[in-house]
Amino acid sequence: MNLVELAFYGFSGLAILAALSVVFARNPVHAVLFLILTFISTAGLFVLLGAEFIAMLLIIVYVGAVAVLFLFVVMMLDVDFAEFKAGMARYIPLGLLIGLVLLMVLGAQFVAWETSPDASALRQTETPDATEVQNSVALGRVIYTRYVFGFQTAGLILLVAMIGAIVLTHRRRRGVKRQDILTQIYRDPDASLELRDVEPGRGLK
Repeated sequence: MNLVELAFYGFSGLAILAALSVVFARNPVHAVLFLILTFISTAGLFVLLGAEFIAMLLIIVYVGAVAVLFLFVVMMLDVDFAEFKAGMARYIPLGLLIGLVLLMVLGAQFVAWETSPDASALRQTETPDATEVQNSVALGRVIYTRYVFGFQTAGLILLVAMIGAIVLTHRRRRGVKRQDILTQIYRDPDASLELRDVEPGRGLK
């Protein structure tokens, strides 16, 4: 067994154990930490497969953003997980039924799966030689040459969605104090500050 096979079995076994720990962990904070470990192990498997770009996205997006957000939400919200689990127990039979239906659908699709005889040749036409071009370089060439308009269109759609969310949530409400930056910058200290000579024994009116 060489080093690559040893790393594959190590990452895959660690990913399976961490995924099971996410499901069966009693502490939700520990479950999120095990989820981060699952992502890191999966990223190691992608590196072994030569897909370092997907591994980098998995670390940056899921570990650096999504999992950390989950961790903050779980740690900051005061949720009674005992009551939550007690209410969830009523839906266990329905969940098992839905899971059984999904397994049957996946099993039927797996049995009826047929691989095209030209699939290997079609993949080779799009995939360059890994010894000559790295995975991230080849992906960048494809995105910014052949699919550059689609890539930019997707970016514009996300930008419009972000602007729309900001416009819909940004409302002027009465009675809410807001900071006016320009008023603070152009404020005259001489006009806003007044010195008074207070006589002893008398206050200000």
